[in-house]
Amino acid sequence: MKLIVAVDKNWGIGKNNDLLVSIPQDKKFFREMTTGNVVVMGRKTLESFPGGRPLPNRTNIVLTHRPDYEAKGAVVVHSVEELFETLKEYEAEEVYCVGGGSVYEQLLPYCDTAHVTKIDHAYEADVYFPNLDAMEEWEITGESDEQTYFDLEYTFVCYERVKPS
Repeated sequence: MKLIVAVDKNWGIGKNNDLLVSIPQDKKFFREMTTGNVVVMGRKTLESFPGGRPLPNRTNIVLTHRPDYEAKGAVVVHSVEELFETLKEYEAEEVYCVGGGSVYEQLLPYCDTAHVTKIDHAYEADVYFPNLDAMEEWEITGESDEQTYFDLEYTFVCYERVKPS
């Protein structure tokens, strides 16, 4: 499993159930990586999408603890175990964990690749991603040149797991 996330200088990822900033090239990268694949997300992440609808041209799986939750156009699972049972149906496709904070936390131990957009700015955040730079089981295996969007600087960084969690 892979994950894809955008973080600020402090590894913040969101505030008030929204992204900290919207960068068109980051959205394009997300779209290119996930289109045609499986995306796993939490309920709040799904509900933060336009119209609260699943992402087009992807298999959307929502991981939630709410037993009666339904999402039109998405598969709903209620535990990590149920998620992995469901994923057996999609073995030919890449699986991306796309957030939010709780789902990243639950699925990080199962991920072997992390695509991280690192934004060189500190925002006020209420949800954070674990600092992969401080975790010895992860190493950087690729990094883009610095990109800019107006006055924001950011890089696309690929981490690979080098030790089992």
